[in-house]
Amino acid sequence: MKERLTVASLDHPHCLSSKNLEGFLSSEEAGDLELEITPVNTLEEAFEDLKEGKVDLLAMPARLIHGRQIELLEAGCQVLGARTPRRPARFFVSENRIWYQPKGAIIICDDKIIRRQLKRARRGLRILSSKAYASIHEIEDRPESEDDIARWMETLRRNGDIDGFVTSREVFNSIHCSSRRTVLGIDPEEREGDRYLPVPYADLVVLIGRTGFPRTLIQQVSEFEGETVWWVQDNLIGGLSDAELDKVAILVRHRQVGAIMRQAEEFYDLTMESVFHDTEGDTETTEVHIEIRMEFISDNGMQTISIERLVPISILESSIIALSKDWDRMLSTASSPIPEQRTRQGLLPAKDAWIDLEK
Repeated sequence: MKERLTVASLDHPHCLSSKNLEGFLSSEEAGDLELEITPVNTLEEAFEDLKEGKVDLLAMPARLIHGRQIELLEAGCQVLGARTPRRPARFFVSENRIWYQPKGAIIICDDKIIRRQLKRARRGLRILSSKAYASIHEIEDRPESEDDIARWMETLRRNGDIDGFVTSREVFNSIHCSSRRTVLGIDPEEREGDRYLPVPYADLVVLIGRTGFPRTLIQQVSEFEGETVWWVQDNLIGGLSDAELDKVAILVRHRQVGAIMRQAEEFYDLTMESVFHDTEGDTETTEVHIEIRMEFISDNGMQTISIERLVPISILESSIIALSKDWDRMLSTASSPIPEQRTRQGLLPAKDAWIDLEK
């Protein structure tokens, strides 16, 4: 007997929930499950449809639920599952890669944390938000929608007014742009290469339903890795304000031991290789591990606070608690001014904090 679910989809230009579900339906994973996908325009409309029983589930970008968990609970709903992010990295649209840009090249990027990563990777560039660029050049008709902003930036690039811009894969595809682009990759091609961690909740779709909704009905749609990504990010950054969230980059993903070992061998990482080998050189475990990377970067890209963990999924909960405490301690220490200290060598002067979390 075929199962049938009515799913409301709330889209964002950088994360198309409806497209994600359509991709699922066209795959073998869907099996006999039938989905009726109904678009909604606002979260309030979706909550109302859920409460009235017009739809069974709501699929939406996880970023849109950030800071609105109380509304979710008041509506009698909860996150029941998630879809695994497949394309979290941003695109850099330009004729040249970052390292081959001329000095003083103008790059437009509306993601604050990506701007900081670009500043860290390459000095001497002018990296601006679209609002800042429009203000500097007194442009009053800057578009508002993400798609129109991308078209506007591409026009500026083709006219030679800017050298490149950053956007998501979804937006890039939506404007039917054939220009040369490079992926701001999560995994560098070389061990010491540039790495661009994704923005929070990048390409993560969550599935929301009424409290008590049978979990067995969404097990086919939801994915285990996606649920892990949501749970970890919700626990680590779910309490941040929007301003704080814009300054954080985070990556969460499942890693197989074999893939980790191949990467360690490629980069000659003897420490990582030894972790999974016993004294006889045999692999001790095949358990799935969770890779977690998170970083805060100063406004000028000069200072980075970063934390990384690779933990077995069996101890994920306790590991996240420890990681969260370590992260808070690192931020507190790095952002605290150092008072003057008297030592055997004499009086050491007071120093400003190493990093300013407010900028």
